[in-house]
Parts: sequence; C-alpha cells; structure tokens
Amino acid sequence: MDLMNAPGNYKTPDTLAEWALESGRKNNYKVSVFDKETLLALGMHALLSVSKGSDQPPVMIVTDYQPEKYEKTIALVGKGVTFDTGGISIKGSANMHLMKSDMGGAGAVLGIVELAAQLKLPVRIIGVIPSTENCVDGSSTKPGDVIGSYSGKTIEVIDTDAEGRLILADGLSYAVRQYKPDVVIDLATLTGSVIQTLGYEAAGLFTPNDSLANELTLAGEKTGERLWRLPVWDEYKEEISSDVADLKNYHGKPLAGAIVAAKFLEVFTDEHTSWAHLDIAGTAFGDIEFAPGRSGTAYGVRLLREFLMQQ
Repeated sequence: MDLMNAPGNYKTPDTLAEWALESGRKNNYKVSVFDKETLLALGMHALLSVSKGSDQPPVMIVTDYQPEKYEKTIALVGKGVTFDTGGISIKGSANMHLMKSDMGGAGAVLGIVELAAQLKLPVRIIGVIPSTENCVDGSSTKPGDVIGSYSGKTIEVIDTDAEGRLILADGLSYAVRQYKPDVVIDLATLTGSVIQTLGYEAAGLFTPNDSLANELTLAGEKTGERLWRLPVWDEYKEEISSDVADLKNYHGKPLAGAIVAAKFLEVFTDEHTSWAHLDIAGTAFGDIEFAPGRSGTAYGVRLLREFLMQQ
C-alpha cells in the first residue's frame, strides 16, 4: 500500500528494487535485480522500449522464495510501471496523477512473496517484476515502431499507452523459460476496458485452464477479492495480427480491450497449460474505508495467499 500511494517523484523502478532487496534480507529469500545493461544483454527489448522516454533506468526484479520442502513452483509476474504518462500516445491530464498506481501488480507480487516467506508456505514462489516509467521524450518509442522481445518475437507498437503488456511480455517469457513453473500468474493494472466491463467490484480473470480458473475464483470468493472470468478464445487472435511484425500490441477498436490484451500476453507464455492473467485495473487502487481519497488496496495479496495455501 505504501508503494502504491507514493507519488512518482518518490517512487522509481530502483525504489521497488530496493524494497525487494531489503525484504529478501529480512525474510530470507533470494532477490536479483537486473539493471539496464543486463536487460540489454538478455534481450529484454520490449521492457527497454517502454523505458526509452524516461531518465530513470528500468529494472527486472526476480525474487525466489524456496522452502526446504516443496512440490510445486508458482511463478508470479507483476506489472511495475511506477508512473504512466502514456508515452507518445499521451493520456489526458484529468486523471494522470493517479497513474502513480500503475505498479499495482508489482506491489501485489512483492507483498505475497514476502508474506509467503513469513508464513513459510511449502510452495516455491518466483516473483518476476519488470519495472519502468512510461514517459515522453525525444527518444520515446513511437506508434508504428517495431521492437523485439526476450521471446524473440517482434511487436508492432500501435499505441505506446498499451505499455504494460509489453513489459509483461518479457517478464512472462523469462519466468516460463528460466523456471518452468507448474503455474504462472500475472497481475497487472492493465486496461480501462476491464473497468468498463466489471466496474470496481471484481478483477478480470483470463485463463484457458478451467481447473486454475476455479481455484482462483474460489480463493477470491473466500477472501472478498473477487474475480470474474472472461474468454480467451482463439477467435480474438486476429485482433493482434500485424502486417509488419509477429503481432501488434493494440487493435485500436472500442471493444474487447481487456480480452485482446490477454490474448497478447498469452503469446508470451509458450502455450503454458496453467497460465492465468488477472487484470486488476479496477480493484488495485480505489476509495477505501481506512484512507482518505483513492489509495492502494493491496488487492491480490489475500487472494494469492489463499490460492497458495490450497497448493
């Protein structure tokens, strides 16, 4: 919550990294932080493309809570955009100040990994957090640019304000390929579309796996952090097809925005059979009873704790 509520000038990608490193020292789990040079060497070009307009360097934070005995490895990937102007596809000014909250997925992943270590849950948990600002500068990625990615796939950037899915693309590919987890779940304040669909009462749940969908939904019902499942049918694939790259990051249509974003992310899971995407744009930051105005809610921490307990 403190990270969510911090203004952009007090919260950079390095701030999240420092928080993770300190938490890892206190709670006995491993934390690695990949700096810009390491990201270049690894080929994290989608994450790097979003960061080009900011003078704050991007990072990839990887946390690894590994108990003495465990049977399952769960990878959690959190969107860590510490401030989002929209880039060249700039947002309107009326609510841009709220975009300090665009790292809600990262906050949830940081929180649940720390909590799991404190509770000594018998599940290995990998947390992967790609983090950057999305700002405007002469070096910014432009609409129409074609970029690479850690997966090797090329992406046509139609809208620079669809940046969360770009950094998650590298995070998901890295988590799946490096750790081969039994389950991979990403959390992100990803689309306004999910708020239009569900309001502020539930997050969007996207997964082709019925069993995983049921487990997450039940965990949400038990904790009050509700989820509502939306489809990821292959009919939506054509919305991300590109004439000049392997895929594009936005379809430019006023329909199915949250679903199309999920279909984009699915491409970078290497067809993992137990992947779920949680679009928490409407639930991670809002009016809450114990803080004045809009604040971080810590949505996802309780839900994931319950889910992990069942594993």
